[in-house]
Parts: sequence; structure tokens; C-alpha cells
Amino acid sequence: MTTDLTEGNPSKQLFWFSMPLLASVAFQQLYQMADSIIVGRFAATAEAGELALAAVGASFPITQLFVAVATGVNIGASVLVSQLFGAKRFVRMKSAVSTAMLTTTIIALLLTLLGSLACTGIMSALQTPANVFADGALYLRVYVFGLLFLFLYNVCTGIFNAMGDSRTPLILLVISSVVNVVLDLVFVAQLHWGVAGVAWATFIAQGGASVLALILLLRRMKSFDTGGHFLFFSVEMLRRLTNYAVPSIAQQSFVSVGNVIIQYLINGCGASVMAGYSAAIKVNSFALTCCMSFASGLSSFVAQNIGARKLDRVGQGLKAGAAYSIGLSVVFTAVILLSADRLIGLFLPAGSASAAITVGRQFLFVVVPFYIVVCVKFVCDSVLRGAGAMRPFMITTFSDLIIRVVLSIILFRVLGSELGIWLSWPLGWFLGSGLSAYFYKTGAWRKILPEL
Repeated sequence: MTTDLTEGNPSKQLFWFSMPLLASVAFQQLYQMADSIIVGRFAATAEAGELALAAVGASFPITQLFVAVATGVNIGASVLVSQLFGAKRFVRMKSAVSTAMLTTTIIALLLTLLGSLACTGIMSALQTPANVFADGALYLRVYVFGLLFLFLYNVCTGIFNAMGDSRTPLILLVISSVVNVVLDLVFVAQLHWGVAGVAWATFIAQGGASVLALILLLRRMKSFDTGGHFLFFSVEMLRRLTNYAVPSIAQQSFVSVGNVIIQYLINGCGASVMAGYSAAIKVNSFALTCCMSFASGLSSFVAQNIGARKLDRVGQGLKAGAAYSIGLSVVFTAVILLSADRLIGLFLPAGSASAAITVGRQFLFVVVPFYIVVCVKFVCDSVLRGAGAMRPFMITTFSDLIIRVVLSIILFRVLGSELGIWLSWPLGWFLGSGLSAYFYKTGAWRKILPEL
């Protein structure tokens, strides 16, 4: 079901379009969290569970490098398709879709080759402790061979969202999440495969979801009757896709590289700190990704209205998106601060070292109170992204990350503990949010309207 976001009440449209996105990211984060919960709690001993959690956590920033590229391609394809869909240029839209799918497949295969050769070396360079290295490398190796599924799934769901269909990605994600958790329980709790079981469960669930997504997308494209007249591969669409995707890939990859640097600092603090951080960052990611769902919906809303040249609706959409995102962040802030220990404990086996819980709680208490600040950045960035104003979008993200990484290094050395790393999060958010709001207010998103 496609939805035209260029007509009707902006606030209501954005709410109902974004709710399936919110449910989708919640399910996605929950099944990713389930990996850590199951591998941590079903280990033979508390110590083994903590080491397994640390192993999955050690590979996390590396896997996020691949996710960054997939997300960048997703954003590029989504912006381009949204604009063409809003302008009712369906022949050109189908060319954009087919070009994006072919390009995505090639990129995924190249990264699979590169990842299979380089991942172990990267883990060594990050000084991953010997007691978690083998499991971390195994998890990463299986993950890399599922990159084609990851990329195809991301670009397919991005295209569905671009056409105003946020329900199909939700259904796909629910199916994938349920299959993933069931396989986690079978492979880890019953067969005792440990970290390998978590990796294979993710591989199988993601593979099935990507194949189903591709089949549904092909059927959806056939519903747009263009008489068969569209280019399977268009150099023009590749250029436009590149203009949107490359800055997004650079931005997402830069964030991931920053996370790798931060993980490097954390790896030097021991397994308990690694486990506590791994648990806390998943709680944090769950909350922020849910808050970001309204910003993701706003990007599609903005892109369609830019395509239809209804610029007056953009500001209305931003106000609604900000209200929804900030409201949700207040709820998460209250819940997390009131139950931090319990949330961290979900990821750790009974009897796990209290040091890991203390580390996780400290991270959450430093970072969570500033969710409102980062939500301002989310919604302003979504307008820049939806309008294709990628340069200011990159500037805001890079500034946030550079400050966060530099301060992490400086404060870690000055304070001599991981607390310095945690403090860099809100400081970076303040800078990034200020820049995002500035670029929105000065109309950077209006200056270069896309060709249609």
C-alpha cells in the first residue's frame, strides 16, 4: 500500500506513517538485543556469559561499519525514489529502483570479499582481549557472509518507505525478528552453540527477510504500469543516487569509525567494562532509534513534498516530527533512569560481576538526560536529508562526532576512567543539534531543489 504524503493534514499523516516505522525499529532493536541477552544468560557460568557478551560487543563497531554503508545506500535510494514518487514520475522512479538494486548488489559483494579478508586484522588492531577474540572473530566472520542479505533488505525497505508504505517493512521485520529469536533459543539455549549460534540465527533470519522483501518489491513495481518503458540501468539515476548516497555513506561510516575508536579505548579497560558498555549501548541504541523513527518518517514526508514542490508543508511536518520525537524521548528518559540496573541486568547472567552493571548504569545516567537535545538534531537533519541537502547534513554529523571522539580521548586520559568517554556524548550532541537547527533556519534545504 503506497501513501501520498503530499495531501492531507501533515501532523496526522506523519503520525500514522511513522507509527509502523517506530514498531519496525523497536522490533529490530529488540531482536538485536535478544542476541546479547540470550548469549549472556544461557552460558554455562556467569563468567562465560560475560565473556560471550563482551565478544559480541567487541565486534559490534566493526559490524556497524557495514551497516553504515547499507544505511547510506538506503538513504540515497529512499530520497531519490521519494522525490520521483511525489512528482508522479513513475517511469523514472522504476529506473531509479532498478539502478539502486543493481548497484547495491555489487557493493555488497565487494564488501563481503573485503570483510572476509580484513575483519580479523581489524579486531587485532583494536587490541581485542585474547579471552574474547576467538568468539568475536567467529561472530564477525558469519556476519560478513550475510552482507548481501543486509544490503538488499535495507534498500528494499527504504524504497517501500519512500513510496509511503511503512507497513510492509514492519511485517517483514516482525517475521525476521521472531525467526531470529526462535533460532537464538534453539542454537544457544538448546544446542549450546554460544556466540556461533547467535551469528547463524541472524544470518538465516536476515536472509529469509531479504529474499521476501525483494519478491514483494518486484511485485510492487509491476503495479506501476509504465508500459515496460524504463531503463534497467540509468547512468543519470546512478549519478543522482551517488549524490545522495555517498555523503550518507561517508556520514554513517564516519560515525562507525568514531565508534571503533571509542571501542578501542573501552577494550583497554577489561572485560567487565566491555560487557557493561555493550549492554548499556544497546539500551541506548534502542531508545534513540525509536525516537529517530519519527525523523525517518519526516524524511520521506519532506522528500515527497519537495518532489511535489509543496514547500510550505515542510515546516508543518518538522513541528509535528519534533513534538512526537521529543515526547517519546521524555518517556524513555524516565523509564531508563528509573530502571537502569534492571535493564543492564537483562544482558548479564545471574551472578555476573557487579562492576559490569555499575559501568552500564554510569553510562546511562550520563547520557540519557540529554535525549531531548539529540532529538532536535534528528528532526532538523531529516529535513536536510529529505531535501537532498547533503553537505550541511554531513557537517552537522561530522562536527558532533569529531567533538565526541576527541573529547573521549582527552577526557579518558585526564580523568583516567571510562567516565570521560561517557561525558563526550552530550557535549557532541549539543554542538551537532545547534548546527542542524542553524542550517534549517537559514533555509539551506531550499537552496538547491532537485531535478525531477
